[in-house]
Amino acid sequence: MDKNAYQEKMEAQLKERRAELEKFKARLEKEKAEKKIEYQDKIKALEENIDEMQSKLKKIKETSDETWKNIKNELDKGTNDIKNQLKDLLP
Repeated sequence: MDKNAYQEKMEAQLKERRAELEKFKARLEKEKAEKKIEYQDKIKALEENIDEMQSKLKKIKETSDETWKNIKNELDKGTNDIKNQLKDLLP
């Protein structure tokens, strides 16, 4: 997969993960205050992870074709971690 195709794929995945998280947050708004407190730290960590992956994705745009693959490995792992965190959070 070339650099541009990878960037598009990752942008779509991160957008999808953020949408899933926003959907969960909206559902959580309907829950009792106790549940909100329980999930606040997990939500904050997920938001920070998504932001970090988006930052790494921006770095890919600035790197040469030779060095972008190092960042790609970090992005692959990070987006997979986010996906798993969301699975744990969402019933």
